[in-house]
Amino acid sequence: MPAETGLSTNTVVLYIPLLNEGTDVLRPTTAILLRPGVVRVLPTEDYDPATDEWEFRPASEVQCQTEVRSGREVLIARHRVA
Repeated sequence: MPAETGLSTNTVVLYIPLLNEGTDVLRPTTAILLRPGVVRVLPTEDYDPATDEWEFRPASEVQCQTEVRSGREVLIARHRVA
């Protein structure tokens, strides 16, 4: 997990892939760390499912992985946890 944290020690910044954008787009939001590599997605303040189609909606539990983007490590949601 990258060192990028949000509101508390259990909250991390997470990037959610957006669908139907015509190109790869990631939306930053926050998530609660449940266990290593697994988080629960939290909505942004302006979350609107009619405007942004998130691959993983708020309250989803997802596996994530750290990737290097623009020279820094970011946490990206990759797979829904069953």
